[in-house]
Amino acid sequence: MSEHRFEACLAEVLRHEGGYVDHPADPGGATNMGITRKTLARWRSVSPWWDLPKAAVRGLGRAEAAEIYRQGYWDACHAGDLPPGVDLAVFDYAVNSGPDRAIRTLQATLGVVVDGVVGPLTLGATQRADAARTINALCDRRLGFLRALSTFAIFGRGWTGRVAAIRAASLAAAPISSSTSNGDTKMDILSGYKTYIVAAFMLLAGLAQMLGIDLPTLDSGSAGSLVLEALAVLFLRKGLKADIGKA
Repeated sequence: MSEHRFEACLAEVLRHEGGYVDHPADPGGATNMGITRKTLARWRSVSPWWDLPKAAVRGLGRAEAAEIYRQGYWDACHAGDLPPGVDLAVFDYAVNSGPDRAIRTLQATLGVVVDGVVGPLTLGATQRADAARTINALCDRRLGFLRALSTFAIFGRGWTGRVAAIRAASLAAAPISSSTSNGDTKMDILSGYKTYIVAAFMLLAGLAQMLGIDLPTLDSGSAGSLVLEALAVLFLRKGLKADIGKA
């Protein structure tokens, strides 16, 4: 089960990370499949890290990238011990912002001691908690952290879309709550509503740009890409339930 979940979650992460990029505003520098030059140098025991040529990053293969993700992020977060859905939410957060921050945010969400160590207390609280509520709360906290970053004006639209997509994919994989009370049932049905709000906003923004309405906060993306990403997010919960939920 854990191996299947790792492969499913890795596929989702790589879908967002893409291939080789070297954005001048990105502090990570040269990156391939989300693996930065510094991370790859540390993995290959190259010191100092800048002695690793950018060509090595460009030539990184998927198999090696998968092992880096497994050891450096999946295993570091004990994602294999987390419930389906929660594993993806924590794993993707760790990839973007580091395992320590992802773990601490999970612990704060669960209301346990925030020490950055996934032990029996954290795992027990995760298993007892409603997975959908944990995913939503974790994604909300993640967005709050991202909005406070100085580079949000540059990368914010992409980050927001990614968190929305990860939220949808995580909720699609999460086990259905065993509670049958009216209140809890309503919460299960409405779980993930924030995903649709974000997607609807992106869709409206894209259509507005097509009509010539200037939206300065969304200058980094074209109208066409906004509409396509919004539609992708809107259909994720239905499509990913078939792909990821049975992993």
